Amino acid sequence: MSEIQLSDEIFNTPVKTSVLHQVVRSQLVAKREGTASCKTRGTVKGSTRKLFRQKGTGNARAGSIKSPLRKGGGIIFGPSPRSYEIKVPKKVKKLALRMALSSKLEDKNLFVIDDFNLETIKSKTFFAVLNALSLSNLLIVSDTEDTNLSLSSRNVPGVKVIKTEGLNVYDILRFKNLLLVESTVKNIEGRLS
Repeated sequence: MSEIQLSDEIFNTPVKTSVLHQVVRSQLVAKREGTASCKTRGTVKGSTRKLFRQKGTGNARAGSIKSPLRKGGGIIFGPSPRSYEIKVPKKVKKLALRMALSSKLEDKNLFVIDDFNLETIKSKTFFAVLNALSLSNLLIVSDTEDTNLSLSSRNVPGVKVIKTEGLNVYDILRFKNLLLVESTVKNIEGRLS
């Protein structure tokens, strides 16, 4: 662990849960495919011929074989492909990221480490480092693509490693602790100032 001077502009922003909620919701709905689809009476394959004459058969009147009342007919108000995207302004996204970082610092769940280099790809080594730091349920933000770190941590439950560019509000709030490699702090400050 190391001590570092953090920018008040980014790490001391008053937290508004409504802004965080808006951004997290937009992130989660963006993951939805929105491809659910049903055939309506207009799209079901079949003839539009009247099934039998209107009067004289004793049956209830019937117009179309594709009617939603009949077996094999169309669905009335079924789903159709659509986008669930919620547009959030860039400034609001930046603000939410600053708020999420501020809330972690406020709760004393933000940690900065000089370097997180692992010589080999071993989960055992990674576990040893986590135990030494006494951290669990952890989001690690690294500056570079460190394959040893990402491969050693990928089967460890409750741990996620991301690059600075991938830092997002949902991941920050989802994990209890946030561990930043010291070189990422300048990148984050540059991105959010």
